[in-house]
Order: sequence, then C-alpha cells, then structure tokens
Amino acid sequence: MKTLKDVISLKFKTSESEGVIFHGEGQQGDYITLELKKAKLVLNLNLGSNQLGSIFGHTSVTTGSLLDDHHWHSIIIERHGRNMNLTLDRHMQHFRTNGEFDYLDLDYEITFGGMPFSGKPSSNSRKNFKGCMESINYNGNNITDLAKRKKLEPSNVGNLSFSCVEPHTVPVFFNATSYLEVPGRPSQDLFSVSFLFRTWNPNGLLLFSHFADDLGNVEIDINEGKVSVHINVSQVKKNRIDISS
Repeated sequence: MKTLKDVISLKFKTSESEGVIFHGEGQQGDYITLELKKAKLVLNLNLGSNQLGSIFGHTSVTTGSLLDDHHWHSIIIERHGRNMNLTLDRHMQHFRTNGEFDYLDLDYEITFGGMPFSGKPSSNSRKNFKGCMESINYNGNNITDLAKRKKLEPSNVGNLSFSCVEPHTVPVFFNATSYLEVPGRPSQDLFSVSFLFRTWNPNGLLLFSHFADDLGNVEIDINEGKVSVHINVSQVKKNRIDISS
C-alpha cells in the first residue's frame, strides 16, 4: 500500500509492560510500529529516508504510562501526510514527522500482536504482545471481524482465541491505615517473600516480620522513592544489614 492518509484504531488491555501491538514495513525503508515499552505507548514511524543521509525520516513519539494495568485503553492514529494525531484514552498529541516525504509505502504484511522475524537486530529484541485487543480498524477495514471470519488473505492467525482471558492474579489495595497480617512459619530457617507493587507515594512500609525466639526482624520499605531492606539480628555484633535499591 502507498497511502497519503491513514486512520488506525484499536483497544487493548494487558498485564505485560512490553509488546508489539502492530507493525508494518516496506522496501523503501518506510515503517510504522506501535508498541509498549516500559508500560508506555511508543509509536515509531518513518515515511522515508535517503541513502545520502540528508533526509532522516525516523520519528518516535511516546505517550501514556502504567498501561500494563489490565484495563482497556483506546488508541487512534490519524495521519495526513506528515501531520499526525496520536490519541490515547482521549488524550490527543499532535506532531509532524521528520523528513520530507508524505506517503507511507508498506510493501510487506501488516502484523498485529507482534512482528515477523526479519533478521534485523530490531526484530528479535522485541516481544510479541500478550493480552487482549478488540475493535481493530485499519483504514476502514475491521481487522477483528475479518480475522474471526477468516476473510484475511493471505493471513497467518496463530494461537488466537476470540475471547479475553482474565488474569489469575488478584490485586490488593491498601490505604494509609490498612494492612494484611498472615501467620508465620515456625521451625523454618529460610525466609522468602516476593510480590509486585505499584504506588504514587514515595514513602511507606511494604513488609515487616519478627523472627522467632527474639532473633530480630526484617523490614522492607520505600523511602524517598527507593526500596530498602533492613535486617536486624539481635545476637551478633554486626546486628543490622541495610540494602537499598
């Protein structure tokens, strides 16, 4: 396809912070890639560069944050020549692409949910999307409906299910006064804990536990935005260990 105008829209939700949402490229060096990076939305676009290096068309725009919250997010990409609108959850960002070209030449397949392995270093370092998409519309084509009815030719539909599986993890919300207390495990000489957390607050106590027989305690907290682990041991000379990250 060689297009002067493009309108691409879809909705997605995921618990993953990385993943290619869609990708297309052409023989002239044109490409468009929409992906999640560190739970932010990144659009990479190139309407063409020349071999002399005097025209550099690569354009990259980042928007949003914490998009791996397994809630639905909507995206609309509108392009007319070099003028672009990128809308994420009704927040619109307007920009102009670099370079001097107005047409997007995509000679190869457009892929949703990942990108084909091309041998380029950029292709094998990118993860495929893991999550749910709906209402995929590419320049007036309802991709979701066409894929479901197997009307895309040629197409390679692998490992798709036309339903959205909910994650097994159950989040717990804590306010400033709530806490969760669970029984310890006596006669165990191993202390092991793991969890994921998200907060806007720079300070707070994440975990505290007394060791049995008054041997000390362990504390994990956030202090000025950094996670610290404090281990207090009551029966040795060097009785405190502090680890900060």
